[in-house]
Amino acid sequence: MVFALVALVVLALLGAVHRYLWRRFVGDTTAPGSALRRVGTVAAFVLPLLSVGAMTSGRVGAPFWLQQVLAWPGFLWLACLLYLTLALLVGEVVRPVLLRVLARRDARAAGAESGTASGSLAEAPDETRPRTEELVPSRSAGASSPSEAVARTVADPVAETEPESGSGSEPAAKPAATAPEASAPAPASAEAATPGPSRRLFVSRVVGGAAAAAGLATVGYGTHNVLSGPSVKRITVPLTRLPRAAHGFRIAVVSDIHIGPILGRAHTRRIVDTINATSPDLVAVVGDLVDGSVADLGSAAEPLAALRARHGSYFVTGNHEYFSGAEQWVDHVRELGLIPLENARVEIEGFDLAGVNDIAGETEGQGPDFIRALGDRDRGRAAVLMAHQPVVIHDAVEHGVDLQLSGHTHGGQLWPGNLLAELANPTVAGLERYGDTQLFVSRGAGAWGPPVRVGAPADITVVELASRQA
Repeated sequence: MVFALVALVVLALLGAVHRYLWRRFVGDTTAPGSALRRVGTVAAFVLPLLSVGAMTSGRVGAPFWLQQVLAWPGFLWLACLLYLTLALLVGEVVRPVLLRVLARRDARAAGAESGTASGSLAEAPDETRPRTEELVPSRSAGASSPSEAVARTVADPVAETEPESGSGSEPAAKPAATAPEASAPAPASAEAATPGPSRRLFVSRVVGGAAAAAGLATVGYGTHNVLSGPSVKRITVPLTRLPRAAHGFRIAVVSDIHIGPILGRAHTRRIVDTINATSPDLVAVVGDLVDGSVADLGSAAEPLAALRARHGSYFVTGNHEYFSGAEQWVDHVRELGLIPLENARVEIEGFDLAGVNDIAGETEGQGPDFIRALGDRDRGRAAVLMAHQPVVIHDAVEHGVDLQLSGHTHGGQLWPGNLLAELANPTVAGLERYGDTQLFVSRGAGAWGPPVRVGAPADITVVELASRQA
């Protein structure tokens, strides 16, 4: 019931956002019935369907080829949807400012035009205007002679319709003639009071074009960040109980590789090559290795067999393994030479390395078991814990762990996703201390959903342990 309600809310939100995008990018910028409007309207229906298909095809067991077909356009559109919407919201602030600026410009132009017309009329030469003495003869004499009357009628046709008051009387006063060209111009501000259709269309196209350019450029930049592979970071973590002999021990931490319909074998090979180039003493793969079954992605994970480290490579499950068949993946990575730590611990040179299952495994009775992994260990030795999600840090503190290595957050992956990640995780990225325990959270080497990272670059981190005794 709760899941259905959440799904309805998400669908309603997606519908509202797509309606808003259609209005600003299509409805406000194209003519009704035009080819562009028809194309934009079709896209407004097709693109969200592709996104829903990309998110659900793997879960419903669709053929892998169909998952791949839907993944690129469907997931990329989700990233475009985010940044196009953000760009349009900024445009809502700019839109009224542009309309006001254009209205003032038009008003000034209209005022200047009106002033030019009035000045031309005032400077017209007198000889172009009719003279009263030429149109109306002198009345100082008596009644007009017939010839004068005829002349007056020809000169001023209106005069013949006006009644005479008798001999020697003045003619009835006539209203002043108003020539059409002398009429007062309409106020220049009348048009500027409300934005005309052409002005609104111009502003809509400018704002929409700028928003589209900004949003798509951001997505392109973020896609390049993922496809170019993770960068290498290095940090030094001092541990009080680490012996002098283990000083300088290097652990290559990699999380959230997310092999799937988009990021396949080439992505895995790129990550393996990057790790091997650091010559680590140990490799820690901290969950969310895959998004799919062994049958579909087993070959894409095979480059992991080429990982090289003096003390081996270790693996713990993430929540996505439990969406993809965790038991089968644990067996497969073991075949590739990685050592799964399922609520288990091994003794390394100078410290204990432990690993716990992800909390998503609780639904299958395979959740984290800290007692099994850490309960009977020698508390005099330093302990390093591999746990996919940072939220188990409080259990790590309780069991005397010196350093916890985690992932899961992707550092937010898509800004401002880091703000949401901060609400659900104690640490989103980097190294922080909780009591006597330090927590390091990797941003991850891949991407889930959209193959896009903005404000949270992918990384592989070499954690160098330092002995305080050294």
